[in-house]
Amino acid sequence: MPPKPNLSFPISTLTYTNLLQSYAHSLLLTKQIHAHLLKSPTLPNPSLFLLNTLLNSYSKSSDASSAHHLFNTMPHRNSVSYNSLISAYLHSGLHYRAISTFIDAMYGHVKLDKFTYAAALSACARAGDLDTGKVVHGLIVAGGFGRGVFLVNSLIGMYTKCGDVEMGRRVFEGSEELDDVSWNSLVSGYERVGLGEEAVRVFVRMVRGGVDLNSCVVGCVLKACSGLNSLLGIGKAIHGFVVKVGLNMDVMVGSTMIDMYSKNGLLHEAVKFFRFMQDRNVVVFNTMISAFKQVKEGTLNELTREALGIYLDMQREGIRPTKFTFSSILKACNLNEAFEFGKQIHGQVIKMNLQTDDFIGSAVIDLYSDSGSIEDGLRCFDSIPKKDIVTLTSMISGCVSNEQHERALSLFCELLAIGRRPDLFTICSVMSACANLAMKRSGEQIHGFSIKAGFNTRTAYGNVQIFMYARSGDIDAAGRTFEEAEDRDVVSWSAMISSHAQHGCARDALRLFKEMDECGVAPNHVTFLGVLTACSHGGLVDEGLRYFKSMQRDYGINPNVKHSACIVDLLGRAGRLGEAEEFLLDSGFSNDPVLWRALHGSCRIHRDTDRGTRVAERIIELEPSASSSYVLLYNMHLESGEKQLAMRVRDLMKEKGVKKEPGLSWIEIGASVHSFVAGDKSHPQSNVIYSKLHEMMMKIEKKVSLENCHSEKLAVALGMICLPAMAPIRVMKNLRICGDCHETMKLFSETEEKEIVVRDAIRFHHFRGGSCSCGDYW
Repeated sequence: MPPKPNLSFPISTLTYTNLLQSYAHSLLLTKQIHAHLLKSPTLPNPSLFLLNTLLNSYSKSSDASSAHHLFNTMPHRNSVSYNSLISAYLHSGLHYRAISTFIDAMYGHVKLDKFTYAAALSACARAGDLDTGKVVHGLIVAGGFGRGVFLVNSLIGMYTKCGDVEMGRRVFEGSEELDDVSWNSLVSGYERVGLGEEAVRVFVRMVRGGVDLNSCVVGCVLKACSGLNSLLGIGKAIHGFVVKVGLNMDVMVGSTMIDMYSKNGLLHEAVKFFRFMQDRNVVVFNTMISAFKQVKEGTLNELTREALGIYLDMQREGIRPTKFTFSSILKACNLNEAFEFGKQIHGQVIKMNLQTDDFIGSAVIDLYSDSGSIEDGLRCFDSIPKKDIVTLTSMISGCVSNEQHERALSLFCELLAIGRRPDLFTICSVMSACANLAMKRSGEQIHGFSIKAGFNTRTAYGNVQIFMYARSGDIDAAGRTFEEAEDRDVVSWSAMISSHAQHGCARDALRLFKEMDECGVAPNHVTFLGVLTACSHGGLVDEGLRYFKSMQRDYGINPNVKHSACIVDLLGRAGRLGEAEEFLLDSGFSNDPVLWRALHGSCRIHRDTDRGTRVAERIIELEPSASSSYVLLYNMHLESGEKQLAMRVRDLMKEKGVKKEPGLSWIEIGASVHSFVAGDKSHPQSNVIYSKLHEMMMKIEKKVSLENCHSEKLAVALGMICLPAMAPIRVMKNLRICGDCHETMKLFSETEEKEIVVRDAIRFHHFRGGSCSCGDYW
C-alpha cells in the first residue's frame, strides 16, 4: 500500500483523482480526501469525473450510506454515477436498493451501458428477483446489448441463481459468442439446483469442445457428483481426468474431491486422496476433518482415529486451526464418543480464546451434553457472553436429551425474551420437553407460536406435536394433528400407532397399521413396537403373535429386546406363563431384566407366587443396585402373606444401601405444575386438598389413610378444586399405579362425574363413568 498522502496543501483535480484511485479500498483515507475536497478553495465546483471517482471509492469501501449521501448532492449524474451507487449497494448486501437505483436510472433517461445492466442482473440474482431480472433481460435485448458475451454471462448467472436454469440454458444455446465463464455459469447453475446429471453433461460438452478448464468448473462438477451414488463412477473418471491435466494439486479441486468421496460414503478414498496431496492448506485440512462428521454412529471407529491424527498433522505442519476446524473436530469426537480427546480440544479452544464463538460453543455444548455431562455443558453455555440461536438450540436439545426438561423450557423462554427467532429444530426440542413433562398447556402455546411461524406444515414438527398431545393425555388432539398433516412419513404413522397403544385403544392402533400398509409406507421397528404394545395392552394374543412373525417374515425386521418383552407380556397377561417363560429363555435376551420384569408383572396378576419369587430373584441378580428389583420381591412376599421374608428383603436393601424410588405425581394447572409424593403436606393448599380428598372418599365409602394419600390421589383432588367443571383431570406418575388407586379413580370418575386421565410408567388410564380404558387389563 502507498504511503499515507499529505493533505496539508491545496491540490488539483488530477491529484485528487490519483489519490482516490490509489486509496480506493481505504474508507478512512477516502473520507479524509473527501473532507479536504469540500474545504478546498481552488475547487468549489468539482467535476463530474472527480465526483464519480469519489463515489467509486465509497463503493469499493462498501460504504453505501456515504455513497448514497454523495450521490444525492451531485448536481449532475451519468451512467457511471448510477453504476457506482448500484455497486455500493451490492457490496453492502442491499440488493433491492440496487434494483431500485437501476429503475431510477431507467426512468431518469440516463444512457445505460453494459456495466449498468450487468450490475442490475447481479442485484436480481442475489435478491432472487426473477421477475425484475426478466425485465432487465428485455431491456438488454431492446437496447442491442444481447449479443456480447459479457452480458450473456450475466444473464446466465442471473437465471441460474434465481432457479430458472432452463432459461439460462436457452440464453447459453442462443448465444453466438461464449467463453469459459459461460460454461462455468451453466455447470454451476445445474449443480446449484440439484441437477447433477445435467451439470456433468454440460461439462463433457465443454471438454469435447476444447474449452479451457479451470479449478472453478472442475470443483462445480465434482460437487454435482457428491452424494449421488449414480454419479460416483463419473466422479472417479473426472478424478482421473484432472490428474492428467494437472489440476489435482489445486487446493479448490482437492477440497472438492475429498468432499465428493466422503459424501458418497468412500471416506477411505477421501483420506487416500488427502494423503496424496502435497500442497495442503487450512481449507484442505478443514474439508478432510469435516468429512469425518458424516461417519455413521458406531461405525468406522478407525477412521475417527484417523480424523484425530489428521488434526495432529495439521498442528505439526504449523497450520493454525480455524473456528471451522475446531467445530468440525469436536463434532467428530462427539460422533464416535472420543470424549477425552474432545476435552483436550476444548482446552485448546480456551487457550486460543475461541470459546465465545457461536459454532465452537455449540459443538462444545453438544460434546458434554451427549456424553451425559450436562452440568459441564451448562457451564460452557453460561460462559458464552452473546448467545445466538445456534448455542441456545444446542443447550435446549442437550437439556432434553439429559431429561432436564424444565431447564429446556426455561432456556426457550430466555431465547424469546432476548428476541431470538427459534428455528424448526428448537421448536421440536422444546415440544419434546413439553411431551416428557406432559405439559399440555405449554405445548398448546408453542403450537400456536409454530402456526404463526409457519412450522406447523413441516412433517418433523407435526410428528413431535402428535407425541406431545399423546404424552399429555389428549389422544383426540394427537389424532387431529395426524389427520391435518399433509405429508405423513413412517414417524408420523408410528407415533400415532404407539399413542393409541399407550392409551389402550388397541383396535384403533391396528386399524392405523393397516391403513399405513395400504398407503405404501414401510413400517420400522418403532412401528411394530407400537403394534405389539397395542396387542399386549388389549389382550389380543393371536394378533400379537401373528404380527411378531410377520415383522420378521414379511418386513425383514429382527426383533429387539422391547419387541420380545411385548410378547412375554402378551403371553403372561393371558395366563400362559409357561409359554411366556419359555419364549423369554429362547429369545436371545434372557439376560435382560426388561423381559423378566414383564414376566414378573404377569406372575403378580395371576398370583403365581412360586414363579414370581423365582423371577424376582433373577431380576435382583441382573440388577443388584436397582431399587425396583427389590420392591418386586418385597411386594411378592407381602402379597403372599410371607411378611418375614418381605422384611428380610427390606433389610437387604438397607444393607446394600439401595433406596426405593419415591412415587411422584404431577398435574398442570394454568401455567404451573404441581407435584406430590405420598402423604405430601408441603403444598400451600394442603389443608384444602386433604379436605376435598376426604369429601371424595366419603362419597365412595372409603376411609382416608396413608394408603389413600398416594400422590396421584392428591393430584386429582387439586384438579377437582382448581380446574373448570368440564375440563378433564390429567395426572402424570413416574411409577405404576397401584391396584387401590386404580379402583379409587374408577369410583371418583363416577361419583364426581369427571373424566380422569392417569399416565403411569407403562400406559394411560382413562377413567370415565366408573370404568377404565384398560378394561382392568393392566
